[in-house]
Amino acid sequence: MKFGICNEIFKDWTLERTFTYAKQVGYDAVEIAPFTIAKYVTDISAAERARIRDLAARADIAISGLHWVLVQAEGMYVTHPDAAVRAKTSQYFTELVNCCGDVGGRSIVVGSPKQRNLMDGVNFEQGWEWATGVFRDAVKRAEDRGVTICFEPLAPSETNFVNTAAEGIRFAQQFRSPAMSVILDVKAMCSMGKPIPQIIRESKGQFAYFHANDANLKGPGFGEIDFKPIADALKEVGYDGVVSVEVFNFDEGPEVIATKSLEYLKKTFA
Repeated sequence: MKFGICNEIFKDWTLERTFTYAKQVGYDAVEIAPFTIAKYVTDISAAERARIRDLAARADIAISGLHWVLVQAEGMYVTHPDAAVRAKTSQYFTELVNCCGDVGGRSIVVGSPKQRNLMDGVNFEQGWEWATGVFRDAVKRAEDRGVTICFEPLAPSETNFVNTAAEGIRFAQQFRSPAMSVILDVKAMCSMGKPIPQIIRESKGQFAYFHANDANLKGPGFGEIDFKPIADALKEVGYDGVVSVEVFNFDEGPEVIATKSLEYLKKTFA
């Protein structure tokens, strides 16, 4: 199993320091939130992308991909009634694929609850159709770049569009492409009404990325969720991708979050 960590945890750190420290702690990969570099990925130059890839290579750590991809990217909306907004968003996802490939990443995590919420007057079927259209060109580009777009089912408290793993898988399957899949996130799965190991088993072969966190918004091992059954289920279904630490509460600070989360994961996955 490969273990990763999200770079926004290391607030105000340079990417070079983040890569070096993550490798030192024992991580295999770093997952990048583009907003920590620029407001839009289109503002990240080719030279900067090459530099980021080189920094990771020199630290001997992989860049697993991108997440939090629409944060600060104003004007993007997956299910917007305005076709022009959706077209702009569609083009931006294609640019995200290019950026991900350029820095050496293989996965793009699409959570973005605020940019996919169904607005008043938009029903689920209409939103589904519009969202599908938004991703079509990006999926084709992802096939060319060796990138997988991973749609993230999220809790109803965060969004009213795609709340279960089954819905996320159904959304991804319609593209009939290895470049479109699903991410499973522990915090999000806590809202799905089933034991997390059961969701993992039911999603066998249908997810390409995994976020490790706790219902309390902290890292794995910082709350009450027992990761041993989760680790067992991931092994059982043959998942061999990245298990990436993503937290939303940074109270303990980056060093403690990084070290204690990985210690706990390695113990539970042993």
